[in-house]
Amino acid sequence: MNNTEFNLVDEPWIRVMGSDCRISEISLKNALVNAHEYKSLKGELPTQDTAVMRLLLAVLHTVISRYDESGNKNPLDDDEENALERWKSWWDSGKFPENAVSEYLDEWHERFWLFHPERPFFQVAGMKKGTDYDSPKLNGEVSESSNKIRLFSSYSGKEKSSLSYAQAARWLLYLNAYDDTSSKPTKEGKAKAGGNLPSAGAGWLGKLGLIWLSGKNLFETLMLNLVIINENKVQYRQKPVWEKEKVSDSERTEIPMPNNLAELYTLQSRRILLNRKDNEVVGYKLLGGDFFEKENAFFEPMTVWRVPKDNKKANEPITPKRHDSSKQMWREFSVIYNNEKDNNRRSGTVNWYCNYLYGECLISEEYMMTTAITSVEYGDKDFFVKNIFSDSLTMHSSLLSELGKGWREIIENEIKKCEELAYRTGKFAQEIYVSSGGSNSPKDKHYDKIKDEAKEQIYYRLDMPFREWLRNINPNCNGKEKQEIILKWQNTAKRTALAYADEIVGNQPETAVVGHKAGDTIYSAPKARNIYRSKIRKIYEGD
Repeated sequence: MNNTEFNLVDEPWIRVMGSDCRISEISLKNALVNAHEYKSLKGELPTQDTAVMRLLLAVLHTVISRYDESGNKNPLDDDEENALERWKSWWDSGKFPENAVSEYLDEWHERFWLFHPERPFFQVAGMKKGTDYDSPKLNGEVSESSNKIRLFSSYSGKEKSSLSYAQAARWLLYLNAYDDTSSKPTKEGKAKAGGNLPSAGAGWLGKLGLIWLSGKNLFETLMLNLVIINENKVQYRQKPVWEKEKVSDSERTEIPMPNNLAELYTLQSRRILLNRKDNEVVGYKLLGGDFFEKENAFFEPMTVWRVPKDNKKANEPITPKRHDSSKQMWREFSVIYNNEKDNNRRSGTVNWYCNYLYGECLISEEYMMTTAITSVEYGDKDFFVKNIFSDSLTMHSSLLSELGKGWREIIENEIKKCEELAYRTGKFAQEIYVSSGGSNSPKDKHYDKIKDEAKEQIYYRLDMPFREWLRNINPNCNGKEKQEIILKWQNTAKRTALAYADEIVGNQPETAVVGHKAGDTIYSAPKARNIYRSKIRKIYEGD
């Protein structure tokens, strides 16, 4: 077996979807040079795609900081105008400069070997200590705990017990970004630290409410997230991990937050060494790696920020707000897009889009903005992964401009009405349940379950219509046309709610019409329906 094997620059390992919707594996160089020919990254999980995207962005941030649009070495400095002009020239060309990308990757080719005696990619050579895992723990599609085996798996047999080098490369990035906290510190590490090692927590991306921008193809997606001015500073000095002279092998190490995006995007949250046998990866060794405080870490552009609701003190730390898998993305509209209320801080990606891409006219004002989220939901202090989810929203760019401020207030107001509608629908479902002979006692667990299921169902039914309404809002509309757009959505919401109410009643026995007495109150379907209709009128008409 070769000590040096599988170079990520040349070997196919990144999964992409082509314009014909076929999925294929391509090399790192191909993914960048021909990004305009592919629709998107298409790995096994959306969270894996985010980890791969940040690697691609680390390369691009380094290249754009050193090469101009013609592929000539021409380093940027702190001049914003020059930086934006370079970004614009890349965007207008519709593809990345092949000469620049190729020259850079060729220069650092030796640092991209997946297996190497001294510098294996994203790993620590010769690592002797750490927790040993088999390959199923590396594969996020079949990852299993030590005491729980999946009934249904995407893989079986040899495919489950080992990974190809291409698979392992993708999951290596995912593991570094999203690993849980189940690995234990070593005895040597604890002794060296005086008996107590700090916890590195989940992988860095697992701590965030990730938010990024999606384009019409892979080139546009990468360009939209190439935040060349981050926190009001030009990103002209870049230092990705493969350019470092030495890779740290120290366990659970608190470091200063990186001050350049290429370094941040290649943060080594974990110390890892892949174990291979017969040209397959069969396991790996793992230790906690680098970490830094997440409070006020505003240099990270791909997350939303929010002051905790119970935080009443001024100047308290602001932390990344993880996404809630139980909520559709549009229900978090205020948190994601509004930078003016409750000390919220929009993500750096959204600010970059609003302040520069749209604000400085680097892209067409007619460009439809698609914002995407990807997230991992953990259980029990991030000890294991419970859920992986993603979502996206598309809207006119100008909705986030000063012109769209009034519309943003309208959208937030309509979302609040949806929340009230969901609450009333839950109460209605409970009343129908009691009308059919059920109990409204706090001891009846089904009573609360009925409410939660009804709320979830009404949100589900409002979901696609709301997204479509949001996509079609043109902030240039005023007067009568504006009122018609608002009224159109409100009528849709009311029809949807009333249709669902009829469905709830239709699924009940006839005794629900006669009613049922609970305590001193008689509950019946006709009475509940009349109250529900009245509440809906009050929500949308203010009666």
